This record gives sequence, structure tokens and C-alpha cells, in this order.
Amino acid sequence: YRHNLACGDVEGKFDILFNRVRAIQKKSGNFDLLLCVGNFFGSTPDAEWEEYKTGIKKAPIQTYVLGANNQETVKYFQDADGCELAENITYLGRKGIFTGSSGLQIVYLSGTESLNEPVPGYNFSPKDVSSLRTMLCTTSQFKGVDILLTSPWPKYVGNFGNSSGEVDTKKCGSALVSSLAMGLKPRYHFAALEKTYYERLPYRNHVVLQENAQHATRFIALANVGNPEKKKYLYAFSIVPMKLMDAAELVKQPPDVTENPYRKSGQEASIGKQIPAPAEESACQFFFDLNEKQGRKRSSTGRDSKSPHPKQPRKPPQPPGPCWFCLASPEVEKHLVVNIGTHCYLALAKGGLSDDHVLILPIGHYQSVVELSAEVVEEVEKYKATLRRFFKSRGKRCVVFERNYKSHHLQLQVIPVPVSCCATDDIKDAFITQAQEQQIELLEIPEHSDIKQIAQPGAAYFYVELDTGEKLFHRIKKNFPLQFGREVLASEAILNIPGKSDWRQCQISKEDEETLARRFRKDFEPYDFTLDD
Repeated sequence: YRHNLACGDVEGKFDILFNRVRAIQKKSGNFDLLLCVGNFFGSTPDAEWEEYKTGIKKAPIQTYVLGANNQETVKYFQDADGCELAENITYLGRKGIFTGSSGLQIVYLSGTESLNEPVPGYNFSPKDVSSLRTMLCTTSQFKGVDILLTSPWPKYVGNFGNSSGEVDTKKCGSALVSSLAMGLKPRYHFAALEKTYYERLPYRNHVVLQENAQHATRFIALANVGNPEKKKYLYAFSIVPMKLMDAAELVKQPPDVTENPYRKSGQEASIGKQIPAPAEESACQFFFDLNEKQGRKRSSTGRDSKSPHPKQPRKPPQPPGPCWFCLASPEVEKHLVVNIGTHCYLALAKGGLSDDHVLILPIGHYQSVVELSAEVVEEVEKYKATLRRFFKSRGKRCVVFERNYKSHHLQLQVIPVPVSCCATDDIKDAFITQAQEQQIELLEIPEHSDIKQIAQPGAAYFYVELDTGEKLFHRIKKNFPLQFGREVLASEAILNIPGKSDWRQCQISKEDEETLARRFRKDFEPYDFTLDD
């Protein structure tokens, strides 16, 4: 694995960036490269830059940057083919491909889109994009590239994906960058300029059932360095260069993969229309070239000659109708999401028992812990352990429960209880006593036993896990009080807020929810293992 960092607009805040990188390296070990997209230089005075340029200060890691996006900063990038700007800081150049020592292939395109010739030094044209594509995509062995770096977002990247927040991807971004991403099939595509963080769900690069499976693409837009809203501007990722990977491993589809955002019927034409370039250079042209390759020849029997079906990994189950908890679904209240992993995400509970009552949810549509695949279970456990450490540092112990009954999407409720409130045994007794009062048989199960061994898939159950690892389990036969877990925790024996046992009574305004979510994200950041990848 090569461990790398990507960064959004630095805007001249070199000290903030490099201090943060040093801190991360101290915590997580060394990274190979730092890749900066967006505006590396700001419009502010250059005192800080002088210190790097003259060698008084030095970047702690090999740093590669894209060129100017505006007239003011053109002066820093003297050589169009790239050059060293300071020790450890290299300008990649206007456009091209850079191969790291490990064989990692990085394609870069500096500047923003321009359709007017001649193109100023801080723009790229349809010609630049088509020459990059011709350089790379014309060989029959071409499978894709490891990383694509552009400053603008690709237009339409939000199609079929999770919400991109305030950024309207139908209006914003560059259609030329979309056509480049579609042709190059990068495994990671980084961009910036919009002052916000957006990690799109991975999208596929093949047409399902018509083409053999290909690797997925992850698009990640990063915010500006040191932004006051604490939006993420630095992204850590590990990648094995494509050329060193086993083909089957490379094309494994992530469970939350979506349709390709740039392959929308009729959209190619609309991308073409906006580009009044000569026909052979227009983006429209390369969209269509691409699309012609899609229909593979069928054999005369009418069946596909190579059936790709059996090899494709199972896609996670999709919800039958709208789901409030599938991350890709428009119903999700995105402002409550506080952390996103590879297979799971964390969200603040709506109408929570406390300001830091959170849910661990799988990104794909799984109904219960019993149905989860091994890698999802592993990440659920990682979230549980991390939350235990996080709450412990705040003088709280956490209680986790799941109710697989009258629910469609797995929600693991994680409720912190101040240590000063009561001991773990008190919590356990409260659950057992209140269960007995309601004729609910709550059994203690061995700590290391897996719920999967006890509950059959599809069977309804309720289970609680205490901070000691002790677990209590109830197999639901007919009826079950929906708020049981909350009622016990809200009771006098534990949190002593009996009025809050129903979440509907605890709802607060969206603004207040946003404030709590911001606070939780900030507090949780030092524990965030998704930054270590």
C-alpha cells in the first residue's frame, strides 16, 4: 500500500497545512505524497511563501501541486511543464501524467475550463482534454489510472449520488473534466475550488450486464485549508498501484457503488452543446467515442458471449421503497450525518436521549446485524470501540442496543451514560428488572458470542451491549414495546429523564440539530479512524 494525502485549496496557508501534516504523520506514521488541488497560492502577501522558497522552512513531505486558476497567481508557475517551486514542493505542470516511484499513475490537469482560444495560462481547453485522453486511452490495454487531479469539480458528479450540499452539480463544475474522468476511469478523483468537502459514493465504470466488471471511482472534493467551519481539507488514503493488483481484487465493487454520474441518457448531447469548439475537438465527440465502445458484440445465439454475471460480487441489498437511512437516498437527513466510513456511517439520533446520542448505520440497505457481510461487521466493531474510547475520555460509558423489529434499516443506537450516574451493573439490572415487569425474557449471552449464531436471519430480536462487553438478548416472538431500550435508559435508575422515552417528544429545530452535529464532528475528529486510511 502507498499511503498518501490529498488537500484542497491551500490559498497560501502553508504553515497551517504543513503543521497539520506533521501532526498526522506523528500520529499515523509517514505518508508518501501530498497532492494539492485548487488554489495553492492565495491573494495574500507572500511572507510565508518566501520562507519556504528560500529554504528557511521546508515541507515535511513530497508535495505536488496543480497550477494557477487565476491571473494573480500565474507568476508563481514559470514553467508550463512543471518545476520545483521550493524544496519538497513541485508544480506538476499544465497537464500530463506523473508516475510515482511505486508505479502509481497520477494524471493532472491544471487550471479552470475555457472554451475561448487562445487559452490564458490559468485555463485548459477542449484540446488539452482531448490530447490527454488520446495520450492515455487509445491503447487496448488501457484500464484506467490510479489518481486524477483537477481543480474544478466535474459537472454532473452528483447524479445518482449522495447529496453534494450547497453545490449544484448540474450548474457548477466543468463538463470537460467530466468527460476526462469518464474516459480515464481514475480510482480516485480529487478536486477543490468550491470551499466544501464532498465525498461522493463510489460509482461504477462499466455498464452492468453488458460489460465485464471494472473498478469503481471515488470522487472527493476538499475544502480550503484552515477554514473556520472545520470542513475537511485533508484526506488520507491508501492505494496499491493498479499495475500491481490482481484483476479480481481491482474490480471488487464496494457495497454502496452507484451508477456512473456522467452516463446519463441524453446528457452527452447536452455536454456537447455547451462546447462551441470544432467538432473533432468537442467534448461531445469524446463522449460519443466512449459510448460506441459500450455495446460489446453479442453472439448470434442472442446471448452475451462472455457472461460476466457469476463473477460480480453481490451488491448490497437495495431498499424496496424510500428509506430514511440509506446514505444514497434523498430521504436521509444529511445534516445529522457526523462521520462516514467505508461501509458504515455515524449520525446523530433524531430526538436523541442526549446531545451525543448517535447511531451507527450501514451505508448499504441491511436490515439487521445478522445480515451484515464480514467487512461491514468489522467496521461496525471499529466504530463501537472508537465511540467507547471517545465517550470514556468524556467521563461516559456507552450502551449500545439494536431492535430488529418493525424496522427496515439497521440502526445501532449508541447512548452515552455519565459514569457519575450509575455503574454498569446498575444499567444491566435496570434492563433485566424492567424486562421482567413487561414479561420480556432478556437472556445474558456469552460476551464473545456473535448475534449471528443466536438469531436466525429474518428473526426479530432486541439486544443490548454494555461497555464491559456483556450482552443481553431477547428473541421477539409477537409484540415488543418499540421504545423499550429508550424507556430503560431514560428511567430514574439511569439517566432519570422519564419524559424523554419517546423520541418524538425530544425533537429540536433543524438549526439546533446542525449545531449539535457540528459540535460532535469537531469533538470526534481526534478519534476519527477514517482519516487514517
